[in-house]
Amino acid sequence: MNESLARASDLAFEWALAGYVMALVCLGVEFAARKGAVPTEAEAASAELRAARRSARKGGSAGGTAVLDRDEIGKVAAPERRGTAPWGVRFGRAGVVVAVLGFAGHVLSLVLRGVATGRAPWGNMYEFTSMICAAAVAGYLITLWRSRMRTLGFFVMIPVVILMYIAQSVLYAEAGTLVPALHSYWLVIHVLAISLSSGVLMLSGVASVLYLVRARFERKLAADREWEAKNAPSATASAGSDGTGVGRIAVDRTSSRLAALPSLATLDRLAYRTAIVAFPVFTFAVIAGAMWAEVAWGRYWGWDPKETCAFVTWVLYAAYLHARSTAGWRGSKAAWISILGFLSMIFNLFFINLVVSGLHSYAGLN
Repeated sequence: MNESLARASDLAFEWALAGYVMALVCLGVEFAARKGAVPTEAEAASAELRAARRSARKGGSAGGTAVLDRDEIGKVAAPERRGTAPWGVRFGRAGVVVAVLGFAGHVLSLVLRGVATGRAPWGNMYEFTSMICAAAVAGYLITLWRSRMRTLGFFVMIPVVILMYIAQSVLYAEAGTLVPALHSYWLVIHVLAISLSSGVLMLSGVASVLYLVRARFERKLAADREWEAKNAPSATASAGSDGTGVGRIAVDRTSSRLAALPSLATLDRLAYRTAIVAFPVFTFAVIAGAMWAEVAWGRYWGWDPKETCAFVTWVLYAAYLHARSTAGWRGSKAAWISILGFLSMIFNLFFINLVVSGLHSYAGLN
């Protein structure tokens, strides 16, 4: 084993963690800066349209009082259109830059670890967790490149930074040889597939959580709009001379931080598409694990705790994809199933590996 490269790998991991922390701070500053700011036209239109539809389904007037003053939107959006980005946006752009630099260090850390040990760099819990985080960040950067959803980065970086910190402080294992059970070409196939799919499914879980948050925000917006439609005369009478008053509740609601979140349709589409990409890879990983078990232990399936939990996770994501394609279970119900699948995956990663005794109890911590 090359000690110098192993040390360089550890330094690159610290570089990656520092970059992700800085990205989290910068993207968090951008998200916090949205409080009190009128949303962009696209964000306002999304919230207003869905609020109007909810009000119409409840019997409200779809053509009632406008939720947002378009002239006010134009005044706020004009500086950015002229090329003068607000300070919060500049922080967000800086967050993306340091996230890319952190990801470069992350990839370097994995490569150096593999070269130093002469094996695949995912042979213990420290390396496996690092691979999951790298896959999650790669998925976010691809999503950002395709859809420009920078706001999503703050929420993706939260679990990534937490897992990276746990990997460094609790799960860290010195670079070295593998335990005998892992001396197999199935390590490259099975563990690579499970780590990549787990990282992408993390994106799906984050998008599902944000979907529920955004849905709750828009339900409140719809209730405000319905109240304004029913109480328009009294709201006008009680408004001040400057035009402010209770009639501006919906405008205040759309001026909150949550208005900066991607639309419900966007979040639902992101959660579904990432799950669609990751689920076949996760399925292949489970099958490859069964084939490895037959080679190592003489049976394909033995209901070992990790095998059982992996099967439960697979069932939950299969249920999510089925629910997402079923009209009566779309939306919040499907999002909850996706979140349960993500929690099951995290439970399998930590509790099963570190607490429960089984054939997969070789986390590399002893």
